[in-house]
Amino acid sequence: MASSLIRLLSGVALSLATASACFAASSGPPATFKLANGLEVVVIEDHRAPVATHMIWYRVGAADETRGHSGIAHFLEHLMFKGTDKIAPGDFSKIVARQGGQDNAFTTHDETVYWQRVARDRLGLVMGMEADRMAHLKLTDKVVLPERDVILEERRMRIDNNPSSLLSEQTAAALFLNHPYGIPVIGWFHEMQKLTRADAEAWYGAHYGPNNAILIVAGDVTPAEVKELAEKTYGQVAARAVPPRWRPDEPPAIASRRVTLVDPRATQSYFTRDYLAPSYRTAKGRAAYALAVGAEILGGGATSRLYRALVEDKKLAAEVSTSYSGDDYDDSTFGINLTPRSGVKLAVLEAAADKVIADFLKSGATEEELKRAISRLRASAVFARDNQNTMAQIYGFGLISGETVDEIYKWPDVIATVNADEVSSAMRNVLKPERSVTGLLVPKAE
Repeated sequence: MASSLIRLLSGVALSLATASACFAASSGPPATFKLANGLEVVVIEDHRAPVATHMIWYRVGAADETRGHSGIAHFLEHLMFKGTDKIAPGDFSKIVARQGGQDNAFTTHDETVYWQRVARDRLGLVMGMEADRMAHLKLTDKVVLPERDVILEERRMRIDNNPSSLLSEQTAAALFLNHPYGIPVIGWFHEMQKLTRADAEAWYGAHYGPNNAILIVAGDVTPAEVKELAEKTYGQVAARAVPPRWRPDEPPAIASRRVTLVDPRATQSYFTRDYLAPSYRTAKGRAAYALAVGAEILGGGATSRLYRALVEDKKLAAEVSTSYSGDDYDDSTFGINLTPRSGVKLAVLEAAADKVIADFLKSGATEEELKRAISRLRASAVFARDNQNTMAQIYGFGLISGETVDEIYKWPDVIATVNADEVSSAMRNVLKPERSVTGLLVPKAE
């Protein structure tokens, strides 16, 4: 659904635009406080079951890497499970599992996140374990070098052996001429091969401190309980000198670009187009909110413009979707994805899609479309409320990208007031040929 999902390395994440609405019916925004060492803490109460989801969000991701060292953020995420003096390599997840819990981690361009879901009376245990590896990670070549082979194999499986993933990687590289969002989160293979223990230790030492992190706890807890546990665990970790976050800007967009990937492994041709778009942090005024609504109108489901024209009326496409990734820290993307029906040429599908887009930019959104899109966005947010992990992610992504708790909480009030003129203006500013990269995946037979 347009604006309702963004990709994560783990494959699951809700956008700020949609997901933050899920707290509209709660009694108020989450409680927040900060420890003396700079750690920010957010507590989302959910007393429906005696469980808690614990997440630590570091304000560092792949887009913060030094050129030539791509993949180090994701590599360090793996290495964080290699132990401390208190916990042997590989035992972290085993301890959580023995408590009946679950754990995992993920890396994006803007953040690195570690989480556990446990019974509420085990919360102090996982907080202590996470605080321990925040300060005392122990790395040796014996554990680092084999793990480098693991991430290389992960890249082979997820990217190099997947034509659609390769196309996405190539279109991102073409879209972002100067900004590191054009570099894959997992890294370029030839640079990943050269990552060392020294690289990992330097990354860890520079970025993994309490003053560069946000702790989010969602579940059957109170702010007072979490504060007491946080001070006993994370509060004992000293702050570090963290370098300021800085990324290069994109130059002005002056030319449309095209990427064609011919791959005999592809079983289906595919069309994608990405436009440079502002994020919630970088947009002027309410443009990001308008883009979220515009994405829903253009390609968000069976009543959208693209679906009705290309799937139902002309019967050229088997699938259509749009996406707006407004949660990025810097300028992001607005995407259109189309899968042709059997026998339909990509050129024919592209021409038809271009006509739909041009008509939309010319005529703008109708009041009926506007109302329906806003209702769908809010409805999808209600369903998101049932998952503690999702609740924690909502605030994590928003806070890392520069939003405040209050802004995230009040999203439904803002989105409900977006009007058709705002949608038209935002879409016309973004959906310009010179701001786009068109990607085509073509099986060799075609």
